[in-house]
Amino acid sequence: MSSSAPLLSGTIEPDEEPPTLPRGKIGASSRPSEPVVLVPGTTAQGNVATGIGNAEEGGIRGILKQSSHPLSLLFLYFFRSAAIAVYVLCGLFTDNYVLSIVVVVVLLSLDFWNTRNVSGRTLVGLRYWNEVDEEGESSWVFESRDPSRPANAIDAKMFWIALYAYPLGWLALLFVSLLKFNVSFLPIVLLALVFNLSNLLGFTYADRDAQRRWANGIASSGNLMGFGFGGIGGQLVGGMVKNSLGRVFG
Repeated sequence: MSSSAPLLSGTIEPDEEPPTLPRGKIGASSRPSEPVVLVPGTTAQGNVATGIGNAEEGGIRGILKQSSHPLSLLFLYFFRSAAIAVYVLCGLFTDNYVLSIVVVVVLLSLDFWNTRNVSGRTLVGLRYWNEVDEEGESSWVFESRDPSRPANAIDAKMFWIALYAYPLGWLALLFVSLLKFNVSFLPIVLLALVFNLSNLLGFTYADRDAQRRWANGIASSGNLMGFGFGGIGGQLVGGMVKNSLGRVFG
């Protein structure tokens, strides 16, 4: 009787072990990263969410940053806005008619003085006043900055906006007072229009006077757009420039 041999001879070798996978965080820094929270209007940059508006700021803060005289510009709008605000809202806080009138008149006076003597000189380089000579005749005197030192574009724009916008606001309040038959506050509105329109006309004529003097300076020097003309040619060119610019600026 024959003995049966085992089907598999020898020992069974174990299969090859699978390659070990690296453990841990690959490339992780020792310091844990902070989560980035995105809100509308922002973009992620590194680990910090940077707002799109950081590149260029707008609004009142941006205007004041671009202004060469932010304090003067701020007071220009403060006095004018405060006078209108007190006039419109005084009835909500007090029934004292005299107190309301006094506060509005003081604010209008401060605005008139500040606009003529401070804001106009610093923001656009213009100033005006009225002089009375010995014979009793009054005349306007205008003062302007050297044309080689132009005004800041933001300052000039905001100055002229304030000069034209606020008289329109007082004119609208005048029509409202007439429609409501509110005669008691009518003198205040008329006084505000006198102050605002006086500054508007004064600085408009001062600006025209500055442009006229600039035109006369160019004409007298015979220097047109950087090209010098001497002798008879300079006189002819200067005369033509003076006549043409004189017609434009009155």
